[in-house]
Amino acid sequence: MTGEAIRRLRQELEQELNGNILPWWMSVAPDRDLGGFHGHITHLNQAVRGAGKGAVLHARVLWTFSAAYRMYGHPGYLETARRACDYILGHFLDDTYGGVYWELEPDGRVRSNRKQIYALAFTLYGLVEYHLASGEDHPLQMAGELYTVMEDHAFDGEHNGYTEAFSREWGDLEDLRLSEKDENVSKTMNTHLHILEAYANLYRVWKDPGLERSLENLIRLFPERFVDREHSRLNLFFDQKWQLRSHLVSYGHDIECSWLLQEAAGVLGKPELVAETGSLAIKMAQASLAGLAGDGGLFYEFDPESHELDTDRHWWPQAEALVGYFNAYQLCGREDFLDRALGSWTFIREHLIDREYGEWYWSVDARGTPQTGREKAGFWKCPYHNGRACMELIRRIDHMNQTQE
Repeated sequence: MTGEAIRRLRQELEQELNGNILPWWMSVAPDRDLGGFHGHITHLNQAVRGAGKGAVLHARVLWTFSAAYRMYGHPGYLETARRACDYILGHFLDDTYGGVYWELEPDGRVRSNRKQIYALAFTLYGLVEYHLASGEDHPLQMAGELYTVMEDHAFDGEHNGYTEAFSREWGDLEDLRLSEKDENVSKTMNTHLHILEAYANLYRVWKDPGLERSLENLIRLFPERFVDREHSRLNLFFDQKWQLRSHLVSYGHDIECSWLLQEAAGVLGKPELVAETGSLAIKMAQASLAGLAGDGGLFYEFDPESHELDTDRHWWPQAEALVGYFNAYQLCGREDFLDRALGSWTFIREHLIDREYGEWYWSVDARGTPQTGREKAGFWKCPYHNGRACMELIRRIDHMNQTQE
């Protein structure tokens, strides 16, 4: 029964990826008048006039379609990736001060020139993947330049870690927040997690000694600074000197970090870190079960100080739960983790996939009602989480089948 369930899961994920997620982004998201991709698309697939174009959205489209082309060789996937790459290189890169702009006007002029390190990390991540897909060297060169800029300006040589944001000229900002819901602090787990992911991708193709040291430092920062070892969950917000500024619990980040941290350790290739992060991944997956509802959906956040639980099931934590619980199953062989992964997919299939207009809803509430007032695509709503989850599980299942033959 286990083998049949995994086989069916792979089949359904591939159908969802190639029959819904990627076609939607190829047909609805491109801005065919002004270039790049629309900055905001409603639930009804209508582009919002005047919406700004975000660096993160374009970088995530770039990564997703580059990875999909590497997996399937579909010319349309490479064409979509190239569209994203060309727009990033032509509009988002700051040729004067380095880095990438945070937001552009619909016509490509700069709307916000702040340097959010989260956006630099995702751009680096996508450019490396496009290099792997296309064989072109220029995107890899640009990724290397972004790495140098991040190390020169964002790395805190005194206290360790990376500062959250800067002005265009790399000066200090009063407001460092990635989004309105975040704490205004110098260092965040979320940005470090995606620097980690980006540096691991770069290290796959560029075995630079400095990058190796930076990647190892990032991996070690998580158990040292970000993971609450008593509860096996993440601390999210810190000041420059690593004083904790929030006790908020993000279930989606906990399960996402569990497998991304272990993946980065595997790319680095140091056995002791692979073993340590593997053990930690199981503990974090186990701890995140506190946020899992009876219907298989993962709650969004919990504030232990106010005891408030956000019971909405946003799209991205469900996608990360699918990968994180499957990863934990692979690590320790516990069937209950496989059941959680399968339950995550069942929840997604039955509640999150928009069968009428395509792609996934932003979220559903505790009653399973879709939040149709939120965007289908936008600053944060991109094909990265759900597209990556499908590809990651397909790859893992294929590898399992190959090793069993």
